[in-house]
Amino acid sequence: MSSAPDTPVPFSLDPGPGLREMQDWVHGFAANVIRPAAAEWDEREETPWPILEEAAKIGLYSLDFFGEQWLGPTGLGIPIAFEELFWGDAGIALALVGSSLAAVALSSNGTNEQMGEWLPQMFGAPGDIKLAAFCSSEPDAGSDVAAVRTRAVYSAASDEWVLDGTKTWATNGGIADVHVVVASVDPALGSRGQASFIVPPGTPGLSQGQKFRKHGIRASHTAEVVLDGVRVPGRCLIGGKERLDERLARVRKGGSAGEQAAMRTFERSRPSVAAMAVGIGRAAVEYATEYARNRVQFGRPIGQNQAIAFMLADMQASVDAARLLTWRAAWMARNGRSFDHAEGSMCKLVAGETAVRVTDQAMQILGGNGYTREFPVERWHRDAKIFTIFEGTSEIQRMIIGRAVTGLDVR
Repeated sequence: MSSAPDTPVPFSLDPGPGLREMQDWVHGFAANVIRPAAAEWDEREETPWPILEEAAKIGLYSLDFFGEQWLGPTGLGIPIAFEELFWGDAGIALALVGSSLAAVALSSNGTNEQMGEWLPQMFGAPGDIKLAAFCSSEPDAGSDVAAVRTRAVYSAASDEWVLDGTKTWATNGGIADVHVVVASVDPALGSRGQASFIVPPGTPGLSQGQKFRKHGIRASHTAEVVLDGVRVPGRCLIGGKERLDERLARVRKGGSAGEQAAMRTFERSRPSVAAMAVGIGRAAVEYATEYARNRVQFGRPIGQNQAIAFMLADMQASVDAARLLTWRAAWMARNGRSFDHAEGSMCKLVAGETAVRVTDQAMQILGGNGYTREFPVERWHRDAKIFTIFEGTSEIQRMIIGRAVTGLDVR
């Protein structure tokens, strides 16, 4: 899903009729199905299975849809689709797209045989919905990926890998059909000694630990995943053992390990995560703008007050700027352009910070109404905060950008 097209596509702000049609289609689902159900599933704090089923029936929750958008030559399909879904509701949308991170991890590093076998099992079909989970973070290894303690030990006699450890903050963790687990095969090498493994459905030893009760995105399931003597066939090592052995041998001789698998997954996914934040920010700007047009105080709409109008102007400009950074990074990633200035981290940083700020400003514009659950902006504000935390905190993004800009080992 991540290889560049044979012929690079020039960057354009016009996505073309095909992507505009897709955008309208996804927006319709977000407006008519997701948004009306958002408050209910936020309160229930449960995976919205009926909405996943509705999305599967129309082909929105499917490998075909996600694959088509990931592989589009412009790179803009996923950002456009994700913005519309998260405009509808972040919690439900994350339930719909949560499997895609595991799919990216597999497609970025896996063999053709592995992709052919496991990608379909990450989504399923109408009437038989499947989920996938990407398990990287641990209680003592969040931003510090090198601190991963989950071990994977190879048994040559049975051609199996045995996994032991605890993962945390896993979207769909424990309820997924397919788990992709990052584990250490050589702890002495730190992050360079890690690999990713597919844990098939029903594998003994894998269980759900604590399910987290979150501040926002509450319709998305987030939990610990406990691995206790989990045995997976050798073919479940993503990329294969021959490639892993070659990489480890090269590192032990002082050579380069290449790009670390978990970091490659996060870097590929950052424009899509940024697009999620753009969707939330856009929803807040649109709602606050409409409110300011219609809310009358002192004989005139509050939007006629400079204090409100200027705030809305800054909000709109910030969301548009975040979208442009996101589209640039998505196009660069799809067309094989290197992120010389950490453009992936840049769009994620700006979009996440923008979503938090504009949802806060939207609450301010609505006044007391904005602080109640009768209006959606308080939920959007709660949802937005995670975008400065997960998939790399804002501080980590700034460190990555700082290293790229200065060429120094910023710590």
